Amino acid sequence: MSAPYPLAVATALFLLLPMASSAAESPSSSVQQARQEGALQTALALNRLLNPFKIEVKVQGSTAHLQGEVENEVERQLAERIALATRGIEAVQNDLQLNAELVEQPLELRAYAQRLEDATLASIIRARLLWSTHTQAAPIEVDSREGVVTLRGQVSSAEAKELAGVLASSTEGVYLVNNLISLGAADMARLREERQELVADPQLSDAWINDKVQTSFMYSRNLDGPNIKVATQDGVVRLSGEVVSSEQKTIAVEVARQIRGVRGVDADMLKVASKVPG
Repeated sequence: MSAPYPLAVATALFLLLPMASSAAESPSSSVQQARQEGALQTALALNRLLNPFKIEVKVQGSTAHLQGEVENEVERQLAERIALATRGIEAVQNDLQLNAELVEQPLELRAYAQRLEDATLASIIRARLLWSTHTQAAPIEVDSREGVVTLRGQVSSAEAKELAGVLASSTEGVYLVNNLISLGAADMARLREERQELVADPQLSDAWINDKVQTSFMYSRNLDGPNIKVATQDGVVRLSGEVVSSEQKTIAVEVARQIRGVRGVDADMLKVASKVPG
């Protein structure tokens, strides 16, 4: 009768081994899951179609579990696609329920989400203006309302005004730009001096330039940023990779050239994709 006892002990120890192993790994895995949950929750909150809905997110391993209610099947499938696009998520358990009555959701939620989107869009444009050689020192105000951007302020040249409008209109999410920037002759000399001082700023390292060029590509609606590689040495930006047209190549060169601290742009290795004969 004593045999079963050691067997039971051995069986219990065997069952506990995976638990002990997972417990040892739990700190790193739980941190990773928390990061994935945070990233996915943020992506859902930033989406204009989904942000009015309360969607709960749980991540277990590489599987995301979605719970809550949305108004229709389109939104349900959109949430799943966003989850699958999140790094580390390979599968989705989509338990979102459909509730057509959510169309009566208070408009304040949608209005709040739009205000957040407008604030984000305005901040992106301000950053791009700050990174540009021609607009860095100009006091330009940026206002965004449902994708309609208004620029106000004063610059020292027509070129700077035009560039500010181009930077704003080429930013992803902008539908219309009202360029109300004026030219101030009295401040031209002062702004030019400030611009020269900032361009010569030793803090504008190759790493800083590289980051701003890459980020500007990502923000531009006219470019496929991830397909363009950027390398900077001594202020000279070298572009490589592939774009779909010669127009895109020209835009990429111009976007890189206007970044502060850039001394030149070499795009010889940035190739235009050849058309496949149909």
